[in-house]
Parts: sequence; structure tokens; C-alpha cells
Amino acid sequence: MEIELDAITKEFGRERVFKNVSCLIAAGSRTAILGPNGSGKSTLLKVLAGAIVPTSGAITFRSRGKNVAEEELYRYVSIAAPYLGLYEDLSLKETLAFHARFSAFRAGLTGQEIARSAYLESAWDKPVLHFSSGMKQRLKLALAILSGTDLLLLDEPCSNLDAEAVEWYRKLLASNMEGRTLIVASNRQAVEYELCTEFIEMERWKGSKSLPSSPGPGPGSA
Repeated sequence: MEIELDAITKEFGRERVFKNVSCLIAAGSRTAILGPNGSGKSTLLKVLAGAIVPTSGAITFRSRGKNVAEEELYRYVSIAAPYLGLYEDLSLKETLAFHARFSAFRAGLTGQEIARSAYLESAWDKPVLHFSSGMKQRLKLALAILSGTDLLLLDEPCSNLDAEAVEWYRKLLASNMEGRTLIVASNRQAVEYELCTEFIEMERWKGSKSLPSSPGPGPGSA
């Protein structure tokens, strides 16, 4: 998946999150979006996922040399992020079956194999509601990394992971990158983006955080 950003700006009301982001993310590249909390990393990642639209500018997605229509983008993208929830009333078994209806797993993996890869096989019939935060994060990462998508988006992937789970994440990601474009948003935790060779520094694109106020009525206005 190749992504071309042309002067992308995103505003929420009078707050400007970032301004005029322009770059080319090559197919098969590994890119980190870096910056402190509040710098717009997650917002840019949501734009790249097709979840929100930029206020101005243009974004073009290409897969194998052909443009991908906005309404078809979801077929090419998988994402894991702390702010994305799971259907917690579903069991692990039901969650994996539901996910597979919309996004096939890599190399024909079964739901049971996904659960085993995330060390969750003992929770097969357990409602996700009763998972620990670490179990939920492993599940989110496994669903994203082990989906058969061209574009993999990860936002602060090591959130809620202990040291053992961080090592699990590193190995799982490294072994499932062939033929994919990777974009990781991080507040500079190096272990999260150690595979990345290209970098987008959000501070470069901040500009003024607040838009100017609209002028009030001039003298003599009714």
C-alpha cells in the first residue's frame, strides 16, 4: 500500500491539530509517527485509516499501482489502538469469528491459532469483558498484525503490556511484515517502532494550534 499526503490539514473547531502534512509513504515501507502526547499522532493515524477526513488537502491510497476508493479502504487496513474498543460481551471465540467475517487472517490462520499465538487459548470461551488490560491489548495486536491486510497501523502498541508481552509483540510483528506497509504512532518508546526506517515528526507540522478569532462587528455595524 502506497499513501500520498498532499498538504493535509486537520482542524476541530478552532483548534488546528496539524497543518500541510505532505509526504509519500512508499509501499512496503516502515514509518513511525513521532511526537509527545497531544501532538496529533493519533489524529493523523485515523486519517490514514480512513476513519476521519482531513479538513483540507488530499490523500491518495494505491495498492499494486491502482488507486483504492475511499469506500473500499477498510479491506486493506488493520489497526490496533488504545482508544479502539472490543465487543466485550462476546467471548474470545466469538470475537475471532466476528473479526474473520470482515478481514481474513494471514496465511489461512484459524481463530484457535490466533488465540494460541497471543497466549489466550485458555480464555477461548471467556467474555472479553473479563480480560485484563494486558490480555485485551494482546488480542487487539494479534487481530491487527495477523490480519491479511496491506496496511498495518499501530498506535502506541506497547500500552498495557508488561516486559514479557513487549517481547511477544516484537517477535509477532517482525515475523508478519512481508509485503506490508507499517505505520506506528509512538511517543518515542523505541521498542514500539524499532522496525521503522522512515519518520514523520509531528512537531514539524503543528503551526499555530489555535485559529484566529473571527473579527467582531466593525464601527457602525447594525
